[in-house]
Amino acid sequence: MQAYENNSRDLACMYKLLKRVDGGLEAMSQCVSSYLREQGKALVTESEDVDTKNPINYVQNLLDLKDRFDHFLHESFGDDMKFKQVISSDFEYFLNLNLKSPEYLSLFIDDKLKKGVKGLTEQEVELVLDKTMVLFRFLQEKDVFERYYKQHLAKRLLLNKSVSDDSEKNMISKLKTECGCQFTSKLEGMFKDMTVSNTTMEEFKNHIQAMGSNLSGVDLYVRVLTTGFWPTQASSPKCTIPTTPRQAFEIFKRFYLAKHSGRQLTLQPQLGSADLNATFFGSKKEDGATSTLNKTSSGPRKHIIQVSTYQMCILMLFNQRDKLSYEEIQTETDIGEKDLIRMLQSLALGKLTQRILVKEPKCKEIEPTHIFSVNDQFTSKLHRVKIQAVVAKGESDPERKETRCKVDEDRKHEIEAAIVRIMKARKRMQHNVLVTEVTQQLKSRFLPSPVIIKKRIEGLIEREYLARTPEDRKVYTYVA
Repeated sequence: MQAYENNSRDLACMYKLLKRVDGGLEAMSQCVSSYLREQGKALVTESEDVDTKNPINYVQNLLDLKDRFDHFLHESFGDDMKFKQVISSDFEYFLNLNLKSPEYLSLFIDDKLKKGVKGLTEQEVELVLDKTMVLFRFLQEKDVFERYYKQHLAKRLLLNKSVSDDSEKNMISKLKTECGCQFTSKLEGMFKDMTVSNTTMEEFKNHIQAMGSNLSGVDLYVRVLTTGFWPTQASSPKCTIPTTPRQAFEIFKRFYLAKHSGRQLTLQPQLGSADLNATFFGSKKEDGATSTLNKTSSGPRKHIIQVSTYQMCILMLFNQRDKLSYEEIQTETDIGEKDLIRMLQSLALGKLTQRILVKEPKCKEIEPTHIFSVNDQFTSKLHRVKIQAVVAKGESDPERKETRCKVDEDRKHEIEAAIVRIMKARKRMQHNVLVTEVTQQLKSRFLPSPVIIKKRIEGLIEREYLARTPEDRKVYTYVA
């Protein structure tokens, strides 16, 4: 902080001196700009440095840099508008050099809004979120940020990891103020779904009690998500749900569709979770059924194991078999290879206090012939044991590429919609003027390239929404 103060005083003296000279502040602002760009580029450029690969450190370093230059702006440059504009344009320049910036910013916010963030009060979290909104304003690809934010919010809501609903709604309110209600309508829809699901489950429980059923001991909780609001997959991922929970879900499905005819329910196993009653017998072993009821009795060690739906499907196989190979588990559960490996890693290779399974041979890699069995020596001080899934911070390159493709596809529709809106109002426009108007309309979400806009115009001409004028091919008319 001492260095900060000394630098501030020196810069303040220089500012006051150069203010008296013609062109002095212009030269000084250029020097500040080149230094800031150099510092910023060093922070965002991909390298082997851990900080550029860790989303939390990446964003925190940028926030620290912004704090530092805001300090200089206030203390040394007297909040001079010219210096303020220079700092803002420089941040916008280097933040958008790294295509991962929207994803990393969403991950940083996700980290702050999750339960269990140590050492931060709600007021401190609020302050950090206000600072991240400053970086958000500099993002050119706000639609990419929205896609990632939706994914991260969905996980927080469905896995009950939000620090509080108030903090979540506060963040959405900030985004709404910044980008308008269209940007946040789906995020607000997600919250509405959670509220409606709570009501639906109350009705379902009353229905079950009236039927005199206990769903074979399964305590079922279903969240019904509206397609379009949530980042769910159009086709449900493959997964063979064990008989008992599957039958319980089928009863709920019949109840729900009887109330809402014409709707479809598709199970999304990648988003679910389960509590398993597990009994560890020492030399003999066995995993319990999918009930969240805790039956206490003396003798063998009993725990409630909190797992994902995928992990539940794997563990319940060991009710019938003592040992299973990776290949057999894959055949029985039908879980995709990437997800299955992640689940087995968390069950057999995770923290020592969470290793429900043991693997032969004992190595980090998982091969088709490797054998898994229940860890009969499993012990924990906790009665309720949560198994942490192995999650990567950020997406892998193939996943990132897939997200990019989805964003590009969405952008095509948004560009075409903007062109049609403008042409419907104007009826006749010259090419360059139309490109400028489209860019102006869409810049709050992303910066469309003129080449892409030209392709979308040609697509609309082919589909006879627009037509070229005979006398000038660079002038378009709207075809009603």
